[in-house]
Amino acid sequence: MGNTTNGRLVSLDVLRGFVMFWIMSGEHIIHALAKAMPIPVFIWMSSQMHHTDWNGITFYDMIFPVFLFVAGVSMPYSFEKKMRSAGVKTPMELPSSEKRKIYLSMVKRTGILLLLGFVVNGLLRFDGYDQTRFASVLGRIGLAWFFAGIIYLNFDLKKQLLWLAVILVGYYLVLKLMPVPNFGAGILTPEGSFSSYFDQKFLPGRLHSKVYDPEGLFSTIPAIATALLGMFLGTFLKMEDSFSINKKLLIMIASAVVLIGIGILWNYDFPINKRLWTSSFVCLVGGFSILFFVFFYLVIDVLGFRKWAFPLLLIGSNSILIYMASEGLVNFKHTAEFVFGGAIEFLPLIWQPVFTALSVTFVQLVLLYFLYKRKWFLKI
Repeated sequence: MGNTTNGRLVSLDVLRGFVMFWIMSGEHIIHALAKAMPIPVFIWMSSQMHHTDWNGITFYDMIFPVFLFVAGVSMPYSFEKKMRSAGVKTPMELPSSEKRKIYLSMVKRTGILLLLGFVVNGLLRFDGYDQTRFASVLGRIGLAWFFAGIIYLNFDLKKQLLWLAVILVGYYLVLKLMPVPNFGAGILTPEGSFSSYFDQKFLPGRLHSKVYDPEGLFSTIPAIATALLGMFLGTFLKMEDSFSINKKLLIMIASAVVLIGIGILWNYDFPINKRLWTSSFVCLVGGFSILFFVFFYLVIDVLGFRKWAFPLLLIGSNSILIYMASEGLVNFKHTAEFVFGGAIEFLPLIWQPVFTALSVTFVQLVLLYFLYKRKWFLKI
């Protein structure tokens, strides 16, 4: 199975690092470049480094679901060792005692991600219950991964596919047909969607955007489907002897095209919307997630070109740690300005923000390299 590092598929860590790079500092580099050199390509790239206001999609909207998709791809590999030690070939054959151990570890992992999400949201500032936001990116990853894992452990492939269809179609039907007080049914606006209404009623604390939360409770249900799509890809990749490399690549690309096509067609009736995590959004981004993976898988695991991706490997190997640090727990900009600020002041004023952003990335990569060389990884 391709190249691995410490039992990890290298292309997965690199893809994880690729999407996390834009969150930790890459977006600031692009925005600064667009201001310093406003040529069409940089202006377009800068426009892709923002979330859409509501319906529609940008590259930045894809980052979170691609990360969750990658977590799904890793799932069959993470459970493989437990199946091997139990002497079984499929998760459904695991004895109940072994499954209980796995469930406990899954609950623990999800609980830790929920807690870390609370911390990123400022839980330790003790602003009071009403001002604390409990929904989070890490929490959604934990919950979606957990329920996708339950499906993986208890159902065969056909039933897993059925679960995917039920989640996507069921979510669509609820948002289109379930009436919301004062709005009615099928109103897919920030104030009028059933997902927003559900979170207003049942999500404790503060909502991210007052009337809705992009990582809310109800919209986490279709996020399970995103994790399932990744899980299907991971299951397919583990079929080492069933297909040649060329056939694997063709099947993955064809699957991506089908998913993107479904997403585009569904968009006409159920708009692509990251904040509602609509079913059309799941399909479209699921297709692009496969294409992103195919690129890194082909270049790194099939063709063996790996050295260029080492910075992305550093990020992907400690992605949750650098995400938390970049979300406000560590002031990388202060450190970068302390080290490089004097030199940057000699540059033309218009280019100073570009090199400031680059110096932040450099400081982050130095930290990640230090952790990587000592094999210190935040494993959850």
